[in-house]
Amino acid sequence: MPDPLPSLQPAELARYSRHLLLGEIGLEGQRRLAAARVLVIGAGGLGSPAALYLAAAGVGTLGIADFDRVEEHNLQRQILHDTASVGEPKVRSAARRLRAANPFIQVVEHGEGVTAANAVALFSSYDVIVDGTDSFPTRYLDNDAAALAGRPLVYGSLFKFEGQVTIFDPAHGGPCHRCLFPTPPPAGSVPNCGDAGVLGALGGVIGSLQAIEAIKLIVGFGEPLRGRLLLYDALPQDFRTLRISRDPACPVCGDHPTLRALREEDYRFDACPPSPASAKTEPMNYPLEMSVTEARQALDAAPGETALVDVREPYEVEICRVAGALFIPMRQIPAHLGTLPRDKHLLVLCHHGSRSMNVTQYLRANGYSAVTNIAGGIAAWADQLEPAMQRY
Repeated sequence: MPDPLPSLQPAELARYSRHLLLGEIGLEGQRRLAAARVLVIGAGGLGSPAALYLAAAGVGTLGIADFDRVEEHNLQRQILHDTASVGEPKVRSAARRLRAANPFIQVVEHGEGVTAANAVALFSSYDVIVDGTDSFPTRYLDNDAAALAGRPLVYGSLFKFEGQVTIFDPAHGGPCHRCLFPTPPPAGSVPNCGDAGVLGALGGVIGSLQAIEAIKLIVGFGEPLRGRLLLYDALPQDFRTLRISRDPACPVCGDHPTLRALREEDYRFDACPPSPASAKTEPMNYPLEMSVTEARQALDAAPGETALVDVREPYEVEICRVAGALFIPMRQIPAHLGTLPRDKHLLVLCHHGSRSMNVTQYLRANGYSAVTNIAGGIAAWADQLEPAMQRY
């Protein structure tokens, strides 16, 4: 039976010599890379470093899916592009850069991007999917399509100074995106990098980690981040890994999955939800934001009239929590508009204060007048009020 792996030219052996010296990769591993097909979704802040390192590593076929064009503000972090490419389709600019980086690979441009109509068939034609997108509808679409196609999805995300990486791979027993985040957050509650900003080099860290995970999956060495979420915070230069489990009730990869096909209308959740018709607009007599010290004083002074609402994700709450807090993940806030008390002063808490500010503004827009954000979040709470609290 003929060897299914491609042979490498002498020039390729010279190019990849540092890989060949690694026992975990070697010649066979490099040939596996040459035979591999990887799709990078998004030629932006994550896709740029991921694609560049995958191209340099010798991935034989590299697909780039993106429908956008290069803009000036992209250049601070999207290192596939340069000033001359402003206005050009990102896939064209990216393909030119990747082909120049490695003439031994094939680059396939998917200028239509990923849609509900093409996703499953497109993903099925690749071995590994690298998700470099930054919108929630696209992330859920990519997750669902990868699960239906039986392909591992190397997930990455950025927020200001923080990043996350994991592998969603139900085909090999791992969880999917919906196991970690069952429902998308309220529309407008999480600002994108255009609203909140993002450290440009952060994309290099997270995108490079995504490339490493894809290479590990292809070659078969190390321990991939399947079932583990890697958290990175650039401010203290801290990495942390959390275990994530498959949800038996997940509609995509659970014991009785209900999502069996993709429909475009199921991924249209960008529009801001309307304010309840019964919501009354009242004067905002409470401060929009207060410090953790002021929040503690308010809770101690009037415990029956004040409530602490923690809007972090369940995995974050497992790390540390403030006693007596009401836990409602941010994405579930719209479903609790009718149950959150209107007769109490609600103090909203998250990790650093960004998500909680968005929830505060969302609740105020929906008729809750007594809502205040806690500046600095639980990180500031730990620093200033409970030094023994576990940080992350």
